[in-house]
Amino acid sequence: MTSISRIRWQCRRGMRELDELLSSYLENKYKETSDKEKIAFKKLLELSDPELVKLLLTPYQSDVPLINEMIGKIKKTKL
Repeated sequence: MTSISRIRWQCRRGMRELDELLSSYLENKYKETSDKEKIAFKKLLELSDPELVKLLLTPYQSDVPLINEMIGKIKKTKL
Protein backbone atom coordinates (compact mmCIF):
# COMPACT_ATOMS: atom_id res chain seq x y z
CA MET A 1 0.00 0.00 0.00
CA THR A 2 1.28 3.43 -0.93
CA SER A 3 1.54 5.96 1.87
CA ILE A 4 -0.18 9.34 1.64
CA SER A 5 3.17 11.11 1.93
CA ARG A 6 4.48 9.19 -1.10
CA ILE A 7 1.33 10.00 -3.09
CA ARG A 8 1.62 13.66 -2.04
CA TRP A 9 5.20 13.67 -3.37
CA GLN A 10 4.01 12.14 -6.67
CA CYS A 11 1.44 14.94 -6.99
CA ARG A 12 4.28 17.48 -7.13
CA ARG A 13 4.97 17.71 -10.83
CA GLY A 14 6.78 21.04 -11.08
CA MET A 15 3.99 22.67 -13.03
CA ARG A 16 1.75 24.83 -10.88
CA GLU A 17 -1.50 23.90 -12.62
CA LEU A 18 -0.84 20.16 -12.30
CA ASP A 19 0.37 20.50 -8.71
CA GLU A 20 -2.77 22.39 -7.71
CA LEU A 21 -5.20 20.00 -9.39
CA LEU A 22 -3.58 16.81 -8.13
CA SER A 23 -2.86 18.09 -4.62
CA SER A 24 -6.35 19.51 -4.23
CA TYR A 25 -7.90 16.16 -5.10
CA LEU A 26 -5.53 14.33 -2.76
CA GLU A 27 -6.21 16.64 0.18
CA ASN A 28 -9.97 17.02 -0.31
CA LYS A 29 -11.29 13.78 -1.80
CA TYR A 30 -8.76 10.94 -1.84
CA LYS A 31 -9.35 9.59 1.68
CA GLU A 32 -13.09 9.21 1.13
CA THR A 33 -12.92 7.54 -2.29
CA SER A 34 -13.35 3.86 -3.07
CA ASP A 35 -10.38 1.53 -3.40
CA LYS A 36 -11.03 1.40 -7.15
CA GLU A 37 -10.72 5.20 -7.40
CA LYS A 38 -7.58 5.20 -5.26
CA ILE A 39 -6.00 2.71 -7.65
CA ALA A 40 -7.06 4.84 -10.63
CA PHE A 41 -5.55 7.96 -9.03
CA LYS A 42 -2.26 6.15 -8.40
CA LYS A 43 -2.25 4.91 -12.01
CA LEU A 44 -2.87 8.45 -13.18
CA LEU A 45 0.19 9.63 -11.22
CA GLU A 46 2.30 7.15 -13.19
CA LEU A 47 1.60 9.05 -16.42
CA SER A 48 4.14 11.47 -17.85
CA ASP A 49 3.74 15.20 -17.27
CA PRO A 50 2.87 15.88 -20.95
CA GLU A 51 0.12 13.23 -20.80
CA LEU A 52 -1.25 14.71 -17.56
CA VAL A 53 -1.24 18.18 -19.09
CA LYS A 54 -3.29 16.90 -22.06
CA LEU A 55 -5.74 15.09 -19.78
CA LEU A 56 -6.17 17.78 -17.13
CA LEU A 57 -5.81 21.00 -19.09
CA THR A 58 -7.31 20.22 -22.50
CA PRO A 59 -10.43 18.42 -23.80
CA TYR A 60 -8.26 15.37 -24.69
CA GLN A 61 -9.52 12.06 -23.28
CA SER A 62 -7.79 8.79 -22.49
CA ASP A 63 -8.70 5.49 -24.09
CA VAL A 64 -9.23 4.20 -20.54
CA PRO A 65 -12.71 5.10 -19.22
CA LEU A 66 -11.64 4.87 -15.56
CA ILE A 67 -8.89 7.43 -16.17
CA ASN A 68 -11.44 9.77 -17.78
CA GLU A 69 -13.73 9.39 -14.76
CA MET A 70 -10.84 10.22 -12.44
CA ILE A 71 -9.89 13.27 -14.52
CA GLY A 72 -13.48 14.51 -14.25
CA LYS A 73 -13.42 14.12 -10.46
CA ILE A 74 -10.09 15.91 -10.18
CA LYS A 75 -11.36 18.81 -12.27
CA LYS A 76 -14.53 19.09 -10.15
CA THR A 77 -12.50 19.15 -6.94
CA LYS A 78 -10.67 22.29 -8.06
CA LEU A 79 -13.87 24.22 -8.79
